[in-house]
Amino acid sequence: MRQRRRYTNEFKLDAVKLVESSNTPMAHVARDLGVGETALSRWVKQFSQRADGTRFTPDAQEELIRLQRENTQLRLGRDILKKAIGICTKELP
Repeated sequence: MRQRRRYTNEFKLDAVKLVESSNTPMAHVARDLGVGETALSRWVKQFSQRADGTRFTPDAQEELIRLQRENTQLRLGRDILKKAIGICTKELP
């Protein structure tokens, strides 16, 4: 079975910059770098430019995912507290 290769984030960013700056097809760039075309395509989508022109870095993406999870947990806690307050106020005479 073929072992999966790991690439550093710097390598991925450099590969994406190469795709964006060159006029050669993505398949040629992928072959020259020795990576799969689908992997390179995924990296291009992953590190695509935001509306303000800056890039999503892997660290920023990880931080965004962490904040989204934290936001979900906080919303669940808030909803539980709302329900508890509703139950407590109904029990009061």
